[in-house]
Amino acid sequence: MAEGVNNATSQTWDTEVIQAEGLVLVDFWAVWCGPCRMVAPIVEDLAKEYAGRLKVVKLNTDENPDIASKYKIMGIPTLMFFKSGERVDQLVGAVPKQQLKDKIENLLG
Repeated sequence: MAEGVNNATSQTWDTEVIQAEGLVLVDFWAVWCGPCRMVAPIVEDLAKEYAGRLKVVKLNTDENPDIASKYKIMGIPTLMFFKSGERVDQLVGAVPKQQLKDKIENLLG
């Protein structure tokens, strides 16, 4: 995993995301997904840029289908935002870095 990016699994989901303080960005991805590979470096950049203000977590949907199913992930990459354990927003697909930054800034208030 890249610096500032945590890897979540079904076993660590509650600790990494639900019980986390502040804003959490979860990148739902899979190894075979081309757009996921396009978004990965952007997500890693944002993890460094927002260190201390945003927690960034990646979840492999193939290895953790129960979590993907729970949040009704229909397409990947899905970038989902959580605050205090609640889903507050999401983006689906390979989105430009600026669009993701705008969303983060808005959610950080």
